[in-house]
Amino acid sequence: MPMAAKNARAGSAATAVAAARNANRPMGTPPGTPRKRLFRRFVSGAKVAGYLLVGTLLCGVLGYRAIAHLSWLISFHQASLLLAGMGPVVTDLSDAGRVFESLYALFCGVILLGSTGILFTPFIHHILHAFHVEDSGAGK
Repeated sequence: MPMAAKNARAGSAATAVAAARNANRPMGTPPGTPRKRLFRRFVSGAKVAGYLLVGTLLCGVLGYRAIAHLSWLISFHQASLLLAGMGPVVTDLSDAGRVFESLYALFCGVILLGSTGILFTPFIHHILHAFHVEDSGAGK
């Protein structure tokens, strides 16, 4: 039997198996088991949260370097401690450095809460589905 015919028959069999497997799935539901979908959503959220945290850390390092005139290492240390919620290390800053530090600390708090929400959303969604929590429809 020619290879092309064998591949065509195998492809149609695989298509039939996939169609049978997805026949009981509601329209618009992505394929895969719930655990696989949870893992994919978690990885996707972790990427977004990671990019958000790295971007915020980079803004803090560059801000401390440009505005407060700290060295690269101290700028990184200061920015990472504020992003983690630990507090500042260097306290003898100029007025411009203190203003930047205040705004950056507020921004870090918002980013930390937002990235935590992005990271845990798939788990909360999974738990709500496990308990079959439905939308109440109160807004309609």
